[in-house]
Amino acid sequence: MDSVKHACFILIAFLLLAAGCDRGSHPRQTGRPAPDFTVTDGSHSVHLANYRGKIVVLNFWATWCIPCIAELPSLMDMQRQLPEVQVLAVSVDADPQAYRDYLVQHKITLLTVNDAAHRSADLFGTYRWPETYVIDQHGVIRRKFIGAQDWTSAEILDYLRRL
Repeated sequence: MDSVKHACFILIAFLLLAAGCDRGSHPRQTGRPAPDFTVTDGSHSVHLANYRGKIVVLNFWATWCIPCIAELPSLMDMQRQLPEVQVLAVSVDADPQAYRDYLVQHKITLLTVNDAAHRSADLFGTYRWPETYVIDQHGVIRRKFIGAQDWTSAEILDYLRRL
């Protein structure tokens, strides 16, 4: 019986560690220039380099991703509280109409663009949604978050203000 408990404990510990992997962490890209990209989706065109001089919160998301949807209101609130920080939300939705409909229905006020081909996400090695990168004024990646965050938490707001 003890070996079964021990095996269960190891499995649970592994699952917890895997689920929280990179959450607020410092990946290989930390301290390196963010890969530049341009995304044009028919409605908008965004070139990351145009935001040099500003702190950028680069969020990769999708309308079908439940944690992404849960996170969007706090990203919008953070953008209102810190207008000097530019949130750039890149959707990876394959269906451009579903993406556009979602923006209208949910009154998404963030600067967002649809990259159905995932080219920008691929440059960052991003494949788990949501993933978010904090990029400083010089275009250098300072932090990466995997999973939904409360962008209005005191910790995150203070961190962004100090950059």
